[in-house]
Amino acid sequence: MKISNEMKVGVLTAVALTCLIMGFNFLKGRSVFKTGNYLFAKYTDSKGINISNGVFVNGYKVGTVYEIESADANLKDIVVTIKLNGTYNIPKNSVASIEESMLSSPTINITMGNDTRYLTSGDTISTEENESLLSSLGSKIAPVGDQLKTTMISLNKVLNNANSILDPSSKSNIKQTIANLDSITETLMLSSKAIQAILVAQSGAIAQTMNNVNSFTKNLADNNDKVTKSMANLEKTTDNFANADIDGMINSLKKVTNNLNDILEKVNSKDGTVGMLMNDKTLYNNLNSTIRSANILMDDLKVHPRRYFKLLGKADKTPPLTEPLASDTASHS
Repeated sequence: MKISNEMKVGVLTAVALTCLIMGFNFLKGRSVFKTGNYLFAKYTDSKGINISNGVFVNGYKVGTVYEIESADANLKDIVVTIKLNGTYNIPKNSVASIEESMLSSPTINITMGNDTRYLTSGDTISTEENESLLSSLGSKIAPVGDQLKTTMISLNKVLNNANSILDPSSKSNIKQTIANLDSITETLMLSSKAIQAILVAQSGAIAQTMNNVNSFTKNLADNNDKVTKSMANLEKTTDNFANADIDGMINSLKKVTNNLNDILEKVNSKDGTVGMLMNDKTLYNNLNSTIRSANILMDDLKVHPRRYFKLLGKADKTPPLTEPLASDTASHS
């Protein structure tokens, strides 16, 4: 059976068209024959998502967007077909949301649920409408804009008040104040220079003082053993004082004082012998008279020894002395 050239051209054209369609769909992430696992997600706003955009779970790509179509003629709902790359256990209460990005195309992110039942091919996954990126930025920027507007109004009022305050007289006062501040600054600089000069002049004395301090500390370090022994002796002395029977010593001193007081009382009293000797004037006068008579007798013995000793020669008939000699009187007066 002969095949005409027209038939060959037709068959080749059909094969070429088929290959072209399959290659185009392959590049778009779609297969000619709808095989594999598919899930459906329904949104009111697709946010510009395109076919072959990625589908992620916890940052891992589990599939792509296979098809986007309207659920009805009113375009209230958009149905997105998700083709999974394999068989995954996705709980039935999982949620699919469209995530926008400023640097790349939108993607679908599936938040895994905790249901023990899993979605199967052909099931519809629950969806969540996230706020668009521009709307989110607008909602965050709007309060900042209002606050900035309020700040600008307040700043404008402050500037107006400042302009009203800064009249020519006030400006002159401010200039005078600035001039005074310059003068004060210059005075402070001169004072600091004077203080620096004084410190330079006294640096030698300060250095000598520091040397003396260093010498003193060195002497302390060199005599550390002696200081330690002195401190030990002082501590031992204080311990001895602490351990001494101070109460006993005080009691003994009190007893001695009491005895001394008793003796003084007896001396002052006329009842005792010592008291009588100390206080009786008659006894004193008798003792004084006796001593005077003894002195006269001794002087007479010196002057007239023959009167008392006949062996010495002729007896002395001169009358006896009635007064002590002048030398004795001077010595006993």
